[in-house]
Amino acid sequence: MALSFRQAEIIEMARIDGRVVVEELAERFQVAVQTIRRDLADLADAGLLDRVHGGAVLRTGVSNFGYEERRRMNDAAKEAIGRACARAIPNNSSLILNIGTTTEAVARELLKHTNITVVTNNINVANILLANESCEIMVTGGALRRMDGGLVGALTADFIDQFKVDYAIIGTSALDADGDLLDFDLAEVRVARAIIRQARKVFLVTDSSKLDRSAPVKQASLSEIDVVFTDLPFADDLMSKCRDWGTEVRVASNDR
Repeated sequence: MALSFRQAEIIEMARIDGRVVVEELAERFQVAVQTIRRDLADLADAGLLDRVHGGAVLRTGVSNFGYEERRRMNDAAKEAIGRACARAIPNNSSLILNIGTTTEAVARELLKHTNITVVTNNINVANILLANESCEIMVTGGALRRMDGGLVGALTADFIDQFKVDYAIIGTSALDADGDLLDFDLAEVRVARAIIRQARKVFLVTDSSKLDRSAPVKQASLSEIDVVFTDLPFADDLMSKCRDWGTEVRVASNDR
């Protein structure tokens, strides 16, 4: 299901509050209550919300895993992906790293790089890179999410728009068979889109577990990605699409 802007906002509100109310949504978006009811019915049919009296609640599985749980998941694969991605980043370059436990794995592998500039909306990435004295770190503004150290919002996207970097390194919450990168947080997706716009090359770092998941908001397409670093090959159909798009897929090895 392709979400409208309003429907994506409704999912985000439900993710934050756990529940949305028809009358409050109608007032917020300045539309008729019947319009909101149709939105909620469509979202329920798509498996994203459950209808309740007067509104809807977030369906189990629509919100992301907790940060600490995500950090522990597939940690060996993330380490290998981070190492492979870092090897593709030369010294004397500029980068943007966004929110995610796999981008944090990349940051740990950048500690010996020299003369690099890193722009990030990830407090954890900034803290990791403090150990590299040859790395200039620039942290975006924005609203801080305590759950994962991410900075999001309009201020974050505006800050990103001031830069043009050599490489963007982004993660994703899910990757579907059409090659669409998906996420749970509309505010985070807006920042990711700004990051993609402001980079000469875009690297996606994602482990194979993301192929078994779904999320409601489209972040980007693999057609916008230059290189994907992952731990297992994609299915044949998706690999064929990547070849058509000119998107390179590199499978990371556990060898150091």
